[in-house]
Amino acid sequence: MDILILNGPNLNLLGQRETSIYGSTTFLDYYEALSEKYKNEVRLNYFQSNAEHELIEAIHKNSLPIIINPAAFTHTSIALRDALLGTNSVFVEVHISNVYQREAFRKHSYFSDVASAVIVGAGLDGYEMALQHLLLKLKK
Repeated sequence: MDILILNGPNLNLLGQRETSIYGSTTFLDYYEALSEKYKNEVRLNYFQSNAEHELIEAIHKNSLPIIINPAAFTHTSIALRDALLGTNSVFVEVHISNVYQREAFRKHSYFSDVASAVIVGAGLDGYEMALQHLLLKLKK
């Protein structure tokens, strides 16, 4: 089984960006460890882009279950939402920080109401929680 992890804008800066909020681990380091831990259960694929259209293309090209952190696109992208719905993708929305403890504009998501699950504020561990959810859901 394959699962796609999609990260939106500025998540390429994890490990150096606002470490008090996002921590000091790079996503690639985390991804490699997660892939190794689950190598006997699933093959993880990873794509990050700062460009909305590239994320949409990745969704269109892959009919895989998705773990997505849309980052700032969470609050703005109807196009990403439509891509997920248009491809019937099973997906989990993940946010590293607790968006409900942050600025008011971060409290609205175009994805939460159609996601299989939403994981907020668990740090990078939220990706593993999303993975576990998808594995359980897809086994049923």
